Amino acid sequence: CCCGRELFSWRLHSDIISTVEFNYSGDLLATGDKGGRVVIFQREQENKSRPHSRGEYNVYSTFQSHEPEFDYLKSLEIEEKINKIRWLPQQNAAHFLLSTNDKTIKLWKISERDKRAEGYNLKDEDGRLRDPFRITALRVPILKPMDLMVEASPRRIFANAHTYHINSISVNSDHETYLSADDLRINLWHLEITDRSFNIVDIKPANMEELTEVITAAEFHPHQCNVFVYSSSKGTIRLCDMRSSALCDRHSKFFEEPEDPSSRSFFSEIISSISDVKFSHSGRYMMTRDYLSVKVWDLNMESRPVETHQVHEYLRSKLCSLYENDCIFDKFECCWNGSDSAIMTGSYNNFFRMFDRDTRRDVTLEASRESSKPRASLKPRKVCTGGKRKKDEISVDSLDFNKKILHTAWHPADNVIAVAATNNLYIFQDKIN
Repeated sequence: CCCGRELFSWRLHSDIISTVEFNYSGDLLATGDKGGRVVIFQREQENKSRPHSRGEYNVYSTFQSHEPEFDYLKSLEIEEKINKIRWLPQQNAAHFLLSTNDKTIKLWKISERDKRAEGYNLKDEDGRLRDPFRITALRVPILKPMDLMVEASPRRIFANAHTYHINSISVNSDHETYLSADDLRINLWHLEITDRSFNIVDIKPANMEELTEVITAAEFHPHQCNVFVYSSSKGTIRLCDMRSSALCDRHSKFFEEPEDPSSRSFFSEIISSISDVKFSHSGRYMMTRDYLSVKVWDLNMESRPVETHQVHEYLRSKLCSLYENDCIFDKFECCWNGSDSAIMTGSYNNFFRMFDRDTRRDVTLEASRESSKPRASLKPRKVCTGGKRKKDEISVDSLDFNKKILHTAWHPADNVIAVAATNNLYIFQDKIN
């Protein structure tokens, strides 16, 4: 059972949230928006005097990650929207994250400062330089406490490597390299080297008229630094091993579910396009999200998924209108819980779906202002597809397709989830008794 925790709201079109990501400990939560901003929330430590404040998240730092640019060679505007954020494992007191827009990836350092140096020899306290001839004694500067200041500074900028829009970044388990993927290519970067990357996948045909599919998502294996997967708009997933060759143009494994010819329609190829792929924490499984369903694959079985969970099957009869309003091209993400026993993904009408893999039970919940009241329990929602509508059910015809949850994140250890509903960020947790 989930209960409302916090609601953080943005107001402008540029404030629409475009990515959500917990760090490895779950103590920090980062969001990126269409305005190029990154907002980081920090989890409060447990407070015995306020037992119900268990792990509340508060704004920790806000900074402008990307600015709008213009490609003069192609006469194209490059928008500042943050496509993806990925945290690096913490090595010291500072935190590091990668953020990317369509073309440029940046490595940011987030650090704290709560002391300042005073008592300089060559300048006054207000910063003005002192006359060297008037200095008669040497002073040892001392550190004095000051109000906590959180600083975000760009440490590396990785640019000019992608012709098409970047859709994925993924940090390798070696913590030294990461990949970035666009529609036709995947590049491998070293975190210390900004002026070159290695192209490890290239599916661009010699003649662009022969193009039949594009790369939609890519991710490194959580434990094997040589293995990564990428998904395509044709609903297939390729697993590649970088030990086999420098250019992974030949996959090691190919995952595809045979299509039922009887259910084929004009929309089949569109709705089979995979919008997200995520390895389980154990590395044994991977999860893919297409328009209508979430599938769980065993890496040892390529022929079909071991689990298929219908997210909003009731929309199959609405595909024509969803095509006309472009909603059929929405890219929903998915995520695992910390123990890989449950998965979560978004839907329309600010609904999000959770599936328990052990009990095979599922639930539909709604992120709304009513549910964000402190300690207010989330009530399961049901969609009526036909016949007489029961109380508390909502008709499929009255769903609001402008309200959609594309981005979700699950705390790596606790049952705390973050749900981005357009320009609102909702954080829910297990109900406290």
